[in-house]
Amino acid sequence: MGEYDDIINLPHYEPKNHPRMPMRKRAAQFAPFAPLRGYEEAIKEAERKNEESYEAQYEDGEIDI
Repeated sequence: MGEYDDIINLPHYEPKNHPRMPMRKRAAQFAPFAPLRGYEEAIKEAERKNEESYEAQYEDGEIDI
């Protein structure tokens, strides 16, 4: 017998005083959450700098294609 075999098939608890929130409202709670603010801008800036560096090396003849 496993450690949780006695509770694995019990029905999920449903509170009587607090009905479940509809899925649409649940999803709306987390929609504005952005854990990494500025991440996209930082990636774009790094990409821009890398392209400028690459173009400068290419124009100077440091890179042969």
